[in-house]
Amino acid sequence: MSSRINIARPQQPSFNPDPHGLSNSRPSTGYRAANPDDPIEKLKAYSQLVEDNIEIYSQPLKPHLPAIGRFLIVVTFLEDALRIVTQWGDQIWYLQQHRKFPWGISHLFLIINVITMLSGSSAVILKRYTEFAVAGLLSVVIIQGFGYGLIFDLNFFLRNLSVIGGLFMVFSDSMVSRKSPFAGLPTISETDRKKYFLLAGRVLLIFLFLGFILQGEWSIARVFVSVIGLAACVMVAIGFKAKWSAAFLVIVLSIFNVFANNWWAVHSAHPQRDFLKYDFFQTLSIVGGLILLVNMGPGGLSVDEKKKTY
Repeated sequence: MSSRINIARPQQPSFNPDPHGLSNSRPSTGYRAANPDDPIEKLKAYSQLVEDNIEIYSQPLKPHLPAIGRFLIVVTFLEDALRIVTQWGDQIWYLQQHRKFPWGISHLFLIINVITMLSGSSAVILKRYTEFAVAGLLSVVIIQGFGYGLIFDLNFFLRNLSVIGGLFMVFSDSMVSRKSPFAGLPTISETDRKKYFLLAGRVLLIFLFLGFILQGEWSIARVFVSVIGLAACVMVAIGFKAKWSAAFLVIVLSIFNVFANNWWAVHSAHPQRDFLKYDFFQTLSIVGGLILLVNMGPGGLSVDEKKKTY
C-alpha cells in the first residue's frame, strides 16, 4: 500500500525566465568592455582628464569670463579709435594723398569711425543694445577695409574674418529667450538663431590661425605648433571637444601674441610699430571670442551636442 501512495510534497516547477520562447538563444553581442590598454581609450581618458582640470581651475574665473571675453573682443576697436584721434593729421594725410579722399569726406569718414567704435564698444562691454552695437562694429570692419584699401590683403582679410567671428560670439552671448510678436507664424526661435551664430562664430574665429600658418618663416617648432593648432582649429569648427580646443588656442595665441607682436619693444618712430600694435590688439579680440566659446560651449550644431543627444 505504501509503495503505491506518494506522500512526498509535489515538486515545484523550476522557474523559466522565458516561458514563451521569445528570447534570442544566441549569445549576447553587446558592446565589449573598454580595453584600458587601447590607445584610443587612453586618448579619451586623457582628454576627459584635461577637460575636468579646465573645469576645476577655471571655476574662480568662470563668473568673469563673459565680461573678460567681451572686453577683449572690442579692445581692438578702442585702440583703433584712440590711434585715429592721436594721429589725426597722419590719418587725414593718408586718406587724402593715397586714397584720394576729398577734403571734408576724409574728416567725416574718420569721425564716423571713431564715434561708432567708441559707442559700439561701450555698448558691448555694458551689454546694452548689443545687436545695434555688433552691427555698427561690423560696418566699421567693412568700411575700413575699403577705405584704407586693405580689403584684398590676405592677412588683413583673414584677421578681420576672425574679428567678425568674435562679434558673432558676442551676439550669441547676448541672446535671450523672447516671445515672438507674431504668434502662430513660422519664425526662427532665439535658440535656433543662437545655434547658427555660434556655428558661424566658431568657423570664422579660426581664420587668424590659418593666417599664422600661411605667413612667416618655417622652423621645426613652427611646423609642430601649426599642426597641433590646425587640429585644434578643426575641432573648434566642428564643435568636437570645443572647450578644450578653444582653451588650447587661447594659450597658444596669447604666447604667440606676446612674442611676435611685441610692439612695445619697437621704437616709437619705427613704421613697423603701428602694424605690430594693430596685430596685437586684433589677436586679443580673437582670444576674447575664444574665451566666450569656452564659457558658452559650441552650441547645438556641434559634435559635442550631438553626442549628448545620442
